[in-house]
Amino acid sequence: MAETESQFSLFTSDKKLTFITLCLLSVLLLYIKKDFIENETAAFEFLQDRPEGMIFAGHQRITNFFSIPLVYLWKFTVIGFIIWVGCFTFGFRITFTQCWSVVMAAEFIFLLAEVVKIGWFLFVDTDPTWAEVKAFYPLSLMQLADYETIDKRYAYPLRSLSLFEIGYVFILVNGVHHFARRQKQSAWWIVSTSYILIFALWLVFYMIVYK
Repeated sequence: MAETESQFSLFTSDKKLTFITLCLLSVLLLYIKKDFIENETAAFEFLQDRPEGMIFAGHQRITNFFSIPLVYLWKFTVIGFIIWVGCFTFGFRITFTQCWSVVMAAEFIFLLAEVVKIGWFLFVDTDPTWAEVKAFYPLSLMQLADYETIDKRYAYPLRSLSLFEIGYVFILVNGVHHFARRQKQSAWWIVSTSYILIFALWLVFYMIVYK
C-alpha cells in the first residue's frame, strides 16, 4: 500500500500547490519558446522592426501568460466532469474533486512535450522558419505529414494524436485506478468510454466543421 501511495503521490498532492506549479512551469516554457524560438524567426524579426508589430507582440504575450490559469481551470473542469460521469456510470465511488486532480496530474506530460519542442529548436534545428515552428509537434502524426501541402482541417487532429496523448491516457487510467481501488481493466473501460470517446468525437467534429 505504501508503495502505491508513493507511486501516485501527485494525484493526492496539495491541489493549490500543484496547480500553481503547473501554471508557473507553463509560463516559463511559454516564455522560453516565445523569446528564444518564435521571436527569432524571420517573421517576428520583421514585425519587431515596426512599432505596431512590437505593440502586437507584447500584447499577445501578456494575454497568453494570463490566460494559462483560466484555460487550465476550464480544461480540468470539463475533462474531470467527463471522467466523473464515466466513473458514476460504472458505479465507481470517485468524487469529482478526485477526477479533477487526476486530470491536473496528467497535464504535466504535455509540459514534457513542450520541453522536447524547445530542445529541438535550441539544439537541433537552430534556424527554423515560422511555419516549421508552428508545425512541429514532437512524436505526433503531424511529423509524418507534409505541413505545407496538408489540408488545414487535418492539421489539428494530426497534432493532437501523439505519443504524449497516449501517455496522458495512461496517467488518467492510473489515476482512476488509484482512487477506485478496482482492477485496472475497469479503469480502462471508464477512460475509453468517457475521455477517449469524447476526444475522438471532437476530432471528427472539428474536421467536419472546419472551414
